[in-house]
Amino acid sequence: MRKSTVKTILDDGSVVRQSKELKKLLNLSYLQYANRTQSCGQKDLPALYCKANEYPDFLALYSEKSLYRKTDHTAVCFYEFDSEFDGIHGLFNAIYYDDAKHLAKYKERFQGVQYVITPDYSELGDIHVIENEYRLFKARIVGLWFLFEIGANVIPNITFPTEESSDFAMDGLEGCSVICFSTKGHMESAEKRARLKRNVHLTLEKLYPQAIVVYDVCRDNRETLLLFSEATEKGIEVIIPCNTLKSRNEIAVAGRTSA
Repeated sequence: MRKSTVKTILDDGSVVRQSKELKKLLNLSYLQYANRTQSCGQKDLPALYCKANEYPDFLALYSEKSLYRKTDHTAVCFYEFDSEFDGIHGLFNAIYYDDAKHLAKYKERFQGVQYVITPDYSELGDIHVIENEYRLFKARIVGLWFLFEIGANVIPNITFPTEESSDFAMDGLEGCSVICFSTKGHMESAEKRARLKRNVHLTLEKLYPQAIVVYDVCRDNRETLLLFSEATEKGIEVIIPCNTLKSRNEIAVAGRTSA
């Protein structure tokens, strides 16, 4: 992309013209990451690649900064309200506006993190379709930032609000040997559990991962594993790492049992 120039007033009052990349002027700084991968499918989603040989054994939420390195295979994930990680000075905005100050803070925050699950920007069936699509795009860009700037193993979070949107939501993930689901909000009723099981089925019609990581806070894994039985039957390893809320629920149940 060609460069433009801008006038700059120096300390001595003199005026000089300095070059400035046009992508900065047009708020297209995200292209420094998107252009390093392929654009895939009908929506031109940037492709992600993940070929992890080992998998996460603990999932730390974005807000749990002290737990990012709890184990050698801890993964940072974003299964919280969007406002927790996607405010005005959130990582995506820092990338989009090439905010050097906040990008430096995020680089320091995540330095040394080995695994990251792409952000779970909320997608809903009753909001504008274009907003859902944009949130999916944001997750890809942030994933690429973690890949190129932090050197982390980036595992794509699988989410789509409707069956129709599943047609493109997984475009560009064909090169990932591991993917991630969250059961958050899906275990409350039989209807929601059936919906998640259907989403797993739709995913496995298009992707062929070797492993699926699951963010789950239930006190035991029996019912969760049932939702991923199709994956297990296909020889895909289903991994349910420990996390803070899951540990609390397990301890609470153990305490009631022993009382």
